[in-house]
Amino acid sequence: MRLRVAVIGGGAAGLCALRHLSARPDRFEPVGMEQQAGVGGTWRYTDLVGTYPDGTPVQSSMYKNLRTNLPKEVMAFPGFPFPEELPSFMHHTDVQNYLERYCSHYGLERYLLFNTKVQQVTPLRRDSKTEWNVTYCTNGKQHCEIFDAVMVCNGHYEVPLIPNIEGQDVFQGQIIHSHDYRSPEAFSGKRVACLGAAPSGQDISLEIATCAQQVILSHNKPRLPTVLPENVNQKTGIKQLTHNTVVFNNGDEEPVDVIMLCTGYRYSFPFLSAECAVTIEEERVTPLYKHIIHSRLQTLSFIGICKIICPFPLFDNQVRFVLATLDGSCPLPPAADMEADIERDFRQRLAEGLPARHAHTMGSRQWAYNDMLASMGNFQSIPRAIQNLYDEVHRIRVLDLPNYKNRRYKITGEEGFQEL
Repeated sequence: MRLRVAVIGGGAAGLCALRHLSARPDRFEPVGMEQQAGVGGTWRYTDLVGTYPDGTPVQSSMYKNLRTNLPKEVMAFPGFPFPEELPSFMHHTDVQNYLERYCSHYGLERYLLFNTKVQQVTPLRRDSKTEWNVTYCTNGKQHCEIFDAVMVCNGHYEVPLIPNIEGQDVFQGQIIHSHDYRSPEAFSGKRVACLGAAPSGQDISLEIATCAQQVILSHNKPRLPTVLPENVNQKTGIKQLTHNTVVFNNGDEEPVDVIMLCTGYRYSFPFLSAECAVTIEEERVTPLYKHIIHSRLQTLSFIGICKIICPFPLFDNQVRFVLATLDGSCPLPPAADMEADIERDFRQRLAEGLPARHAHTMGSRQWAYNDMLASMGNFQSIPRAIQNLYDEVHRIRVLDLPNYKNRRYKITGEEGFQEL
């Protein structure tokens, strides 16, 4: 029996889902739904911030000069490499072009509904199985369709996570989230405090420093050991704001003109009905078995929830794992066992000192995770060369943040790579 599968989102994760579903027309009938006019998701750059002219929120968090912080050699979907002539650390337009070529190569346009906003997803219990009523609007016309499964691939770089900082209501400067950052020229001659030192905070701080008078990289991590430009200083996290200064957690106080919030994003699934029983608390989405499959509604899955990852290869693994559960080749445990597994994973993270909001953070965990999915789904895992190069880039980035993107690499085998 063919299963009708709704794929929500036409970014990298959604395209990957459509690619693998459409490769098995005897088993699956995919329908992709994308709210923008084309593929790419967050990689579809726009100069606009806030909302589009029609009032819908701008989805992309790309900024004008963004280059990838991972080399193309580890970013590609399996079997579909980036063009060899590109530098290892590419401009964001190169990634957008890659996704468009991926879509064209696998003929995915025929499965996609563009300018389509999913309004509601509701589970229906029929004949001892769960089906899905999906309501969506395409070019102003509403539709309702029944599906056998739903794959949520809507990304998590659209809804900014805005911290509540004491004194932000009296601060007379500008407070902006990195979601709305586009270019450094707007900060020419200004004193800027960037809150957050994850990859976006690091990159944006360095870029703003090319124009700003001073940049303060504010975070609660151990001090970054990298060399930094002369006008970039590290400070602890922000304790409070006054009308024109920042007071840091260590008591230091500095005058600033702009607070740049590089504080991450919230998971958001406004289209899921209450009956879907998906909860988000402290940026932890539950109940997701292996960070993917709803433990009680097992034909509802989420691709790309994990953070700090090598994204496209991991998406590919997650999609193939989901398909193995849908076609029956990878039977799922009872719901109670899946929920016990979810809890064990979360408790292990807490025991290691991670806060609850890092429930889906991977980092070095991603390799064992990828291997586990491949073993369970009976498919080939990511070559060890990808891990080895990923780890090498991380090592260099930590020590030389301003210059690591100037390097070029080449994969030389299942485990090896070389710097060119």
